[in-house]
Amino acid sequence: MAVSHNCHHDVHLQCLMLSRSSFMKDATFAPTFARYDYIIIGGGTSGCALAATLSQNATVLVLERGGSPYDNPTATDIQNFATTLSNTSPKSWSQLFVSEDGVYNTRARVLGGGSVLNAGFYTRAGDDYVKEAEWKSDEVEAAYEWVERKIAFEPMIMGWQMALKDGLLEAGEFPYNGFTYNHTYGTKIGGTIFDNVGQRHTAANLLEYANPDRAAVYLHATVHKILFTTKGRPRPKAYGVIFQDSNGVLHKAELAKNAMNEVILSAGAIGSPQLLMLSGVGPMAHLAAHGIQPVVLDHPMVGQGMADNPMNAIFIPSPTPVEISLIQAVGITKFDSYIEGASGVIFSYSWTRNYFDGVLNYLNEMQTSRTTTSTPLSTQSITDFFKSIDPLFNATTQAGVVLQKVAGPVSRGHLELRNTNPYDNPSVRFNYYQEPEDLKKCVEGITTIIKVINSKAFSKFKYPDATIPGLLELILNVPTNLRPRHVTSVFNLKQFCIDTVMTIWHYHGGCQVGRVVDKNYKVLGIDSLRVIDGSTFLKSPGTNPQATVMMLGRYMGQKILREREAFLKKKEEA
Repeated sequence: MAVSHNCHHDVHLQCLMLSRSSFMKDATFAPTFARYDYIIIGGGTSGCALAATLSQNATVLVLERGGSPYDNPTATDIQNFATTLSNTSPKSWSQLFVSEDGVYNTRARVLGGGSVLNAGFYTRAGDDYVKEAEWKSDEVEAAYEWVERKIAFEPMIMGWQMALKDGLLEAGEFPYNGFTYNHTYGTKIGGTIFDNVGQRHTAANLLEYANPDRAAVYLHATVHKILFTTKGRPRPKAYGVIFQDSNGVLHKAELAKNAMNEVILSAGAIGSPQLLMLSGVGPMAHLAAHGIQPVVLDHPMVGQGMADNPMNAIFIPSPTPVEISLIQAVGITKFDSYIEGASGVIFSYSWTRNYFDGVLNYLNEMQTSRTTTSTPLSTQSITDFFKSIDPLFNATTQAGVVLQKVAGPVSRGHLELRNTNPYDNPSVRFNYYQEPEDLKKCVEGITTIIKVINSKAFSKFKYPDATIPGLLELILNVPTNLRPRHVTSVFNLKQFCIDTVMTIWHYHGGCQVGRVVDKNYKVLGIDSLRVIDGSTFLKSPGTNPQATVMMLGRYMGQKILREREAFLKKKEEA
């Protein structure tokens, strides 16, 4: 089992044993490799696929800041989706952050990343997306299939989701494409990472493909910085990392001496740009303001181009029982809004209270570092909400929620450091609906949802006396964010979109292709360093990105191995 320098005495750093019989054991560190061919920062949605692939022909160390999803297997089951996602306690898998826009959000802090917390929808990117990214379509297809063999399933469609599907068709979202992973206009049933008994399969399952003799995964290993050398070189070169275990002990892991070896950032759209900055790669003035020394490279585009696809939803109480379902039926519209839905939302006063207490605590901590240009945030909506509900109310609500996600989006923001603590969230602003084009898509999306709610197909799951203004008001009374509410929102869909915007957790950017990395995901101006994750995206792929993020890990892993083999062959021949 591979270990890094200084690790053999540490019992607080857990090591994942990649064997078929047992995924996880406590570390008893006896060094096998002192150095690695590849060090991957982040064992998330892309990192797991990348590690499993690279381990076929190279030694790999994965450093994951969170724990293992196998420690609490039932927490990832479909019925525990809301409870697990909303648990933002200090060691939970879900790390809360609130953007400068006043919208709550989540970062995954667990092996498998967002695939451990999300609503499970599995769908590929469209052909246009693959073409724009200049990926090879046959290799993309093979990489998706590699992922699908382990974790993707056809969902069982029941009453509420069937009504949503039929309602979308009644609303004019043609044609019906049946069950498919493909991203095409019309209405379809997509894949899911939940199997037929509601058990979740995550990116961590892709590590079953790994070569256990060549791979090591350290859990609760938080990277503080990437190490660079400039000795006798025209450009900085990454050669290792400093990371901290859960007991506060610092360790160093280094690359073996080989020109092809690399550090690869797969820490996600928040973590990857943050870590580049903490390592001295980013906008020089910003790094200097935080006292980061040395500035390895003035890279002004690090942290730029941050985007989060806005989501707006309508909650529809039902007179008849509904199944527990997450995203299954989806309408892919020609006006670039995606319509999806979920039913049987588990509502518990205790976890809702805990979540919003977490939001209030977070805001108190962050208040000192908020800038004068930040959106004014009000916690009044949270206070009012808890005054209006009964603490004894604890049930599965007979209801569904239909949502729209704006494709793209066009509106962009930026990320910057609050401080130099790698455990803390950076400051991020997404500028939801700043561009009128995004707002127009939302209005069309909500208009389509209203058609679905009023459709004959959906009538069984809506109270006969329910009105659209009444349903809009219901959402306006829920503290879906910390933005101000306007009375006009009930009749003005533009204002409704702005006032009730939420995240669908598909944020991306910060290390974008063509700005921070090249087409091979190599960081511009630096040797032996790549970024392979959603931070490189210019827009979100498909209706939901997780399939493409996993695919990218596999796709790039194979490409890197081919380059490695060609280099070694050339070296031998010389």
